[in-house]
Amino acid sequence: MAVQSVAMDQKEHHKPTDRTLVERVLSGNTRAFGTIIRDTEGLVAQIVFKMIADREQRRDIAQDIYLKVFQKLDSFRFQSKLSTWIARIAYNTCINQLEKNKTSPIENQYPIPIDREDEYEYPDGQDLEENLMGAEFTNLLASEMEKLPALYKLLITLYHHQELSYSEIAQIVALPEGTVKSYLFRARKMLRERIQMIYNKGL
Repeated sequence: MAVQSVAMDQKEHHKPTDRTLVERVLSGNTRAFGTIIRDTEGLVAQIVFKMIADREQRRDIAQDIYLKVFQKLDSFRFQSKLSTWIARIAYNTCINQLEKNKTSPIENQYPIPIDREDEYEYPDGQDLEENLMGAEFTNLLASEMEKLPALYKLLITLYHHQELSYSEIAQIVALPEGTVKSYLFRARKMLRERIQMIYNKGL
């Protein structure tokens, strides 16, 4: 285990920086762009899957995202992580697709919540998870999460699954950090209430 840890640390240590990768791509190194894609495709896929319901559109959108990244790479000014910048492009591309689909932009579907510091944690009722088996709860959680509004699904995914900071998420979705926190609270609360309702019906 120790040897494996050292090997992973060495691999991480030799990983090219954002600036190095960008400079390589701009100098004509296509393999470097492949590295950028590999490093960010998981994050991009999460954004596309949470925002775009049409499976046929997802592949085209993902390709369009990386085409835009390649075309705009010389405009990247390293004011954020490269992955955050790419995620922002992915988000905007999905918004544009929703507008083409005659769907209102998701950030306009809900009023901006009032920021309240006491709302940023999970509501009470931790006994819910304790009364459901792990696999059962995980499946139920995934199922009910898919029923949430697209923006709520995206925020939960970016924060809890991708482990991005509030600041990074705010840059991606172009919302104030306080608004991101409030939306996350509402998303968690909505999810918990739905699961609690299902659980109570099964009693």
